[in-house]
Amino acid sequence: MSVISTGLSATSGPPDPATHVLAAEGGTLASIEEWINNIFDPISDGLSAFVFAEITIGTVSFPWIVAWLVLAATVFTVYFGFVQFRNFKLATQIVRGKYTKKDEPGEISHFQALSSAVSGTVGLGNIAGVGVAVTIGGAGATFWMILAGLLGMCTKFVECTLGVKYRETHEDGTVSGGPMHYLRKGLAERIKGGLGVGLGRVLAAGAAIMLLFFALAGGNMFQANQTFAQLRDVTGGDNGFLGSDGAAFVFGVILAVVVGAVIIGGIKSIGAVTSRLVPSMAVIYIAACLIVILVNITDVPAAIGEIFSGAFTPEGVTGGAIGALIVGFQRAAFSNEAGLGSAPIAHSAVRTKNPVTEGYVALLEPFIDTVVVCTMTALTIVIAKTQFWTDAKATVFAGGETPDGVTVTSESFATVLPWFPYVLTVAVALFALSTMITWGYYGQKAWTYLFGKTATSERVYQVIFCAFIVAGSVLTLGSVLDFADAVLFLLALFNIIGLYILVPVVKREVKDFKNKIRTGEVERTDKIKS
Repeated sequence: MSVISTGLSATSGPPDPATHVLAAEGGTLASIEEWINNIFDPISDGLSAFVFAEITIGTVSFPWIVAWLVLAATVFTVYFGFVQFRNFKLATQIVRGKYTKKDEPGEISHFQALSSAVSGTVGLGNIAGVGVAVTIGGAGATFWMILAGLLGMCTKFVECTLGVKYRETHEDGTVSGGPMHYLRKGLAERIKGGLGVGLGRVLAAGAAIMLLFFALAGGNMFQANQTFAQLRDVTGGDNGFLGSDGAAFVFGVILAVVVGAVIIGGIKSIGAVTSRLVPSMAVIYIAACLIVILVNITDVPAAIGEIFSGAFTPEGVTGGAIGALIVGFQRAAFSNEAGLGSAPIAHSAVRTKNPVTEGYVALLEPFIDTVVVCTMTALTIVIAKTQFWTDAKATVFAGGETPDGVTVTSESFATVLPWFPYVLTVAVALFALSTMITWGYYGQKAWTYLFGKTATSERVYQVIFCAFIVAGSVLTLGSVLDFADAVLFLLALFNIIGLYILVPVVKREVKDFKNKIRTGEVERTDKIKS
């Protein structure tokens, strides 16, 4: 989703979609691509140069935006007393429906909100991004990736609590939330006078524009293009039935119809689909990981030892411990969206009277996405120890190019599952579909914030979104997608500034909810007699 969901295949900066997606065929399509890319090239280059500008520590360079995200996660973790560890059990109880009655305001359950948000983050980044991490940073990068994921749990806790706290409930019963709402309302509340109102409105409008642009490009077009490319590859490439002229267009239309049918139904429809789709994705992918791990069960202790020792060794692929730390943190930041402000949009639709309950639920998201799924992928690669991975690490160490992360992961699975490319195709299709559905909803909320919430306005957006699915299947708009990646991470700059200002609000919500539990005002629903 984001860069996170689409996956990155470079050590820093946005991905180069031209190296991953299917090049459009035919003079007309090529001309359209060239015209659009020529317009976006200077814009994309300038914005990417700022957002993904690198800080250098010793011999290792990394984007400042990664440090910005990790620093915030660390500060929030300390400020809230390591809430992600102390209240992990409470979070699991809430997501199972305890402490929340069915008649509370909102549209979807805690579990549906969690699955909707997870569907926007669990994606190709968990497959390709992890392959890149353990190739560049060695096995030790996994340790730091896990640590960053654990810290990011608290950032999600903060922003999703605020998403529910400052959400808007419309006359038709639907709910709108996200950074554009808590930045506007929250800053006006916390900073008295015209400064708070003006700053809040500017940041909120900017957040909505950035979210909308990424929804149409990165969360939509790129997903459609990657899915078609993978399907075409496993069905014979240019010589297969999907290699014929017009196949990409037909595929795009079919995909647009499927996605459109879900997003038109709103968050209730999206929640119903993702609550089934996300577990299916997880089962398919994690089952494949477990097969590889179980077949090589005797190598597991050594692999875990390599992960821990590699995290602190003075020698390594990219500068030893520091290199492994940076690569691990970077992959985690690009994997779970903690701090970007996108997830609160889905979480804001939850049924609850207590905003902090969804904050607790949301902290499970980076745990699932990074700590579980990414770690399973990394462990599979480290255990398999393919010749391809060994050669790739040597190439990177010698200053060569980083290989495609999907290939690193796929080769590892193929050591036990020769037919894994087909499983990977299913996983890619499910990941992409769920990401498009979720980002379709995110984009709609940004659209209605900017252009008003009416039935006509929403239908116009939905038609545009579906049209971009078709375009994404047949076009390769490299500079547009680079620009989309940059604006999404630029959102983190403004979002986290707002989070720093609003954390006292979250702390009050925590205190209020805990008091309600102590006084019995909030009861566990499984203890309430019907």
